[in-house]
Amino acid sequence: MRRLGTSLACWSIFACCIASNAPGQQPPVPTTTTPRALKDALRVALMRSNNDDLLSAADDDLLTDDLHAGAVAGGNAEGDLLDQGFHGDDLLGGDTLSPHSSGIDVDPLSNLGPHASAAPLAPGKDPHEDLWTEDCYPSAESCRQCHPVQYEQWRGSGHAYASISPMFNRFEQSMQEYTKGTVGHFCQRCHSPVGTQLKIPRAASLLEAPPVVREGVTCIACHRVNEHYWRGSNGDRRIEPGNIHMPVRGTSNGQGVASAVARANELKLKLTPDPTLPGQPMHNGSKFFQPLTNSDLCVSCHQVAVHPGIWLEVVHSQYRNGPAAKRGVTCQQCHMGAVPGKADGYEQGHIAEISGKPFGLPRKRSNHGFWGPGYSIAHPGVFPHNPDARRYTPRQWMSFDYRAGWGTDAFEQTVSSTAAFPAPWDTTDDRRDARRIVDANLAKVQEKRASAIMTYNAALEIGKPIFYNRPQAGDGLKIGFKVSNKSDGHNMPTGSLGAQPQLWLNVALINPDGKRVWESGYLDRNGDLADMHSTEVALGRISRDKDLFNLQTKFLINNGLRGTDREAALPINFSVDPLPFLRPGAVPVSVLNHPPLIRMEAHSIAPLDHRIAKYKIPAAAFCKPGPYRISVRMRSRNEPIYFMRQIGSTPDMIRRMNENMLDLRPSSHTFWVK
Repeated sequence: MRRLGTSLACWSIFACCIASNAPGQQPPVPTTTTPRALKDALRVALMRSNNDDLLSAADDDLLTDDLHAGAVAGGNAEGDLLDQGFHGDDLLGGDTLSPHSSGIDVDPLSNLGPHASAAPLAPGKDPHEDLWTEDCYPSAESCRQCHPVQYEQWRGSGHAYASISPMFNRFEQSMQEYTKGTVGHFCQRCHSPVGTQLKIPRAASLLEAPPVVREGVTCIACHRVNEHYWRGSNGDRRIEPGNIHMPVRGTSNGQGVASAVARANELKLKLTPDPTLPGQPMHNGSKFFQPLTNSDLCVSCHQVAVHPGIWLEVVHSQYRNGPAAKRGVTCQQCHMGAVPGKADGYEQGHIAEISGKPFGLPRKRSNHGFWGPGYSIAHPGVFPHNPDARRYTPRQWMSFDYRAGWGTDAFEQTVSSTAAFPAPWDTTDDRRDARRIVDANLAKVQEKRASAIMTYNAALEIGKPIFYNRPQAGDGLKIGFKVSNKSDGHNMPTGSLGAQPQLWLNVALINPDGKRVWESGYLDRNGDLADMHSTEVALGRISRDKDLFNLQTKFLINNGLRGTDREAALPINFSVDPLPFLRPGAVPVSVLNHPPLIRMEAHSIAPLDHRIAKYKIPAAAFCKPGPYRISVRMRSRNEPIYFMRQIGSTPDMIRRMNENMLDLRPSSHTFWVK
């Protein structure tokens, strides 16, 4: 029965993808699958069944009375009710792509999945010529020709990074291992919506997946959704399958698209999938979709509850209960506006280009970089997405040693003629071409990192030092800093995902001789903060940072047998069962207001609120009078290093995580000690 359902689903998608039109005709309005097509799909599904199928001749007690028996027998039997009255209007009846025309059982999506490999695009090749996944789920590159500005903004964004992120893949794989597969596709639904809809197994390598799957939250993940989802969907949204010519959803009434379609011949636009027709491919319509105009579209992935019932993503709830929502400010105004993190209006510009020229009148244009605090730690040949990088496969890129300087003048002029390189990097030309792509991507990564700092700085404010006693040589000093969240949108940080991200205050005292004599917010040699998760602290090699001001939210768990709550990087219950698994609690969540044995302890700052970071500097730091300088900065990191080690991150992943750490609002203040 599972095989039957899968075949029917595939054929339903196939029916919407292969419809074509005669040259010169406008594309028809998409129709639902015909009864004849459903009958054909059913026939194929039954023919593919083996002896253990419950509907096989050996096991089916109702075979003699089965209404589909005629179809199984192989013909238009008189008793086949699905074959009566639909001969004349079967839209797929004469289609040469039908598996019945050749007698071959063809799966229309057989080239998809973990073993599919798309041929790399040749330089200058039109990205619309080979639409990925048989035109059911067009890649963002299919949209780039008409929307180059939006593509350039998106390709280095957090949405574009969602699926290719090394941390996501290691974290999700670890969750599968810890829970013996109980998690299923839970994480993948938000991070890889197309991969989820294609039912690509999580055991499959992302490097072999179709390019549109590696694009994470790609164009169609928002603009091909035509249903309104709300809290509780947990990222489970349906993308409407269809080729590049199918209508999209947007924030306007579609008049711009309609005017272009009306001038299709003049503008040399291609509105049908006919491969013999020239022109620039585009969708033949745009429909207004209200959730795209407000925060409703964001909630399905930014308010998520895990299986035990605990809210893992909480930012939408914070926003909905905050001042910004009451003022009518939407997520898009701060995260897709002209200024990162601020509702200061939108850019004005053309929405589309036709034949390389702007089309239509300039109007509000949302920024598809999706301003946010994250940054990439992926190999720069794999991310940001780059059309030129398609010349090489992701696996080939992973073997390109950009840190060693491959492709640079300094390296290529000194490399030995006997040096061995893995293919395709065994030629100087390929290494130099790859270096140009890597350098362009590294510049894009730094651009995203700069916007992340701007996003944080739009909300973060660190006040001047507050002295609770007079600085005196030989005496200790109590000092504080007011840390404020100036944003009225949501908490800072949001506190989602428990173990991530880290946002902490780093404060250092410099004596009159220019020596650092005291510090809080320092890191051990592994890169961890000096708290209970530091192995260096546990081994007694460094002192615990008693004054640490860390806004990181933590998971607290309890095994229910002995002891109190303890911090944990992953929300997996301690269990007396030798095989841990995610399971619903025995006590209703509504009774405890949190799932049994698991809760999240938030340390973030609410909108328009503040906290005071207080420090006690020992007397030993003030050995002499004179001018002292205290320096302060907020530091942000996507992931704590102890968490990265726990899930098996590679040393290079950890290195890139620390290299791209954000320093926010740095300042220094001089004061006199008498």
